[in-house]
Amino acid sequence: MSFIAIIPARLASTRLPNKPLADIMGKPMIVRTAEQVQKANAKAIYIATDSTQVIDAVQPYGLKTLLTRDDHATGTDRLAEAVAQLGLDDNEIVVNIQGDEPLILPELIDAVAQQLHQQPNSAIATVATPYTSSETFFDPNSVKVVCGLSGQALYFSRAPIPWARDALQQQPNQLAEGLTPLHHIGIYAYRVSFLRQFPNLARGPLETFESLEQLRALENGYTISVFVTPTAPALGVDTPTDLDKVREIFKNRL
Repeated sequence: MSFIAIIPARLASTRLPNKPLADIMGKPMIVRTAEQVQKANAKAIYIATDSTQVIDAVQPYGLKTLLTRDDHATGTDRLAEAVAQLGLDDNEIVVNIQGDEPLILPELIDAVAQQLHQQPNSAIATVATPYTSSETFFDPNSVKVVCGLSGQALYFSRAPIPWARDALQQQPNQLAEGLTPLHHIGIYAYRVSFLRQFPNLARGPLETFESLEQLRALENGYTISVFVTPTAPALGVDTPTDLDKVREIFKNRL
């Protein structure tokens, strides 16, 4: 089983401008992320970016880059352009790792690629982990996924699903005993054949209202397989506070 890793890096960010270039103990965050990805079993790694600044920042580290358009609506659209530039075969597996994951576990990258490899009828594989905090479960910024008995995603939502009606009537805002809701983690493995189709897929009402691009696949009849990891992945960087925490972790490591 082989796969290619692509790390989209968009320079513009509402909450943390120039995020890929943020310094973490002497290296840009995008480089720290790529160094973690290098520990996985990808046969090739590319950084797909809309910014020559990012390309200039990573070149001293010998990382491969792809310059993509700056008008992509989603990260998956950027990935679709990247695989077109590379001329990849339809059967190739591509793992998408966000550029703001400098602590991502290499084993998780390998696991999501393996998940898709073992599910020939799925177009996508992704990752989830059980919720342990009711506060996070009821947070609309935390995305939930519910799965069928075969481990395929039924739906993704910002709402607290599944809704344990009887338990929540007795104990509102508490995780229901015996129910294990799943927190969706935004790492994906794709078949290249799907990525070629993605920009042409209709954007449905579920994606529009939830603002979750993975719903486009479900709305158009594609199957998403979910790998469930028992432990929550490491912290990603969305805010200046997150960045401070990650810098402290690297400082302690080094």
